[in-house]
Amino acid sequence: MPLDAQLLGRDGAELAGFARRAEAAGFARLWAPELHRSATVPLAVAAGATARIELATGIALAFTRSPFTLALEAIDLDELSGGRLVLGLGSGVKRLNERWHCGPYDPPVARMRELVAAVRELLRAIAAGEDARSPGRHYDLDVVGYRRPGGAPRAAVPVWLAAVRPAMARLAGRVADGLLDHPVTTPDWVRETLRPALRAGAERAGRPAPPLAGALICAADADDPAAARRAAALTVGFYATVRSYEPLFAGHGFGDRLRGIARAFLAGDADRLAEAVGEDMTDRFAAAGRPEQVVERARAWEGLADRLWLCPPHHMQSAQETARWQDGILAAFGASAAAGG
Repeated sequence: MPLDAQLLGRDGAELAGFARRAEAAGFARLWAPELHRSATVPLAVAAGATARIELATGIALAFTRSPFTLALEAIDLDELSGGRLVLGLGSGVKRLNERWHCGPYDPPVARMRELVAAVRELLRAIAAGEDARSPGRHYDLDVVGYRRPGGAPRAAVPVWLAAVRPAMARLAGRVADGLLDHPVTTPDWVRETLRPALRAGAERAGRPAPPLAGALICAADADDPAAARRAAALTVGFYATVRSYEPLFAGHGFGDRLRGIARAFLAGDADRLAEAVGEDMTDRFAAAGRPEQVVERARAWEGLADRLWLCPPHHMQSAQETARWQDGILAAFGASAAAGG
């Protein structure tokens, strides 16, 4: 099972350095999240610092960009990396799209289907030096007369869709090259919810199910495992406050904790938030503690996911602390990554 890492850093030098170390440690892919940085610019830095590792937007917020902007970013990154780009797209949540980015969101599945079609048509047309047409209700693309000098390095790049709920997972099965799991799902959620939906979408499209990348919050520290567990609990608590994920937490038996977690989160009290999450909820949604414990926890994904994306805790963590958890992931999993899983 290939292992993937998350591309984070306080500046360009840290981004480049981590990318080089992840490649040397044998990691297969770097996912660049869109939270404190864009999902695209850090990959340009990583492209110049590495030679083999795949580079993926993980994830780029799909609805906050036009199809044309997404296509140009994909072409640029694919060119800079020598054809190593994977375009990971996600809808994000409704409030983020509408209040932070002041853009449309509903209906997310239909919108995503049309967006993927439009981006793929643009990539094809630009590579071929042709006009592009992708009709739709939400994205009615009609590009006439545009020609990019040199075309594009590839007429298509792999498109992976992020999914937490069955509807988007079915869409990934229909149209995507892969499905990217969310860091706070569990092997049970993948087995019972995402995998069946992915297969159903693929069957509807008359094709094999695409690969699925599992995701796991990881914090490993041999000297201070308690700090690692606390950091993981804080990030689990952050996600537990997002309304879109309530069914996920409730479905695992933690619905009665969500109100207390929300109160602690709004108070900005880290100790109270970690306590509200609790040891059992942390263990359910993260791998944290000593390196050997974290590696053993990750083995739950073997035979279930086609690859595993290892994510450091980020909520209520300083940049130095996040770098510590990144280094812990490389140290704990480096030998396994170099061996191919």
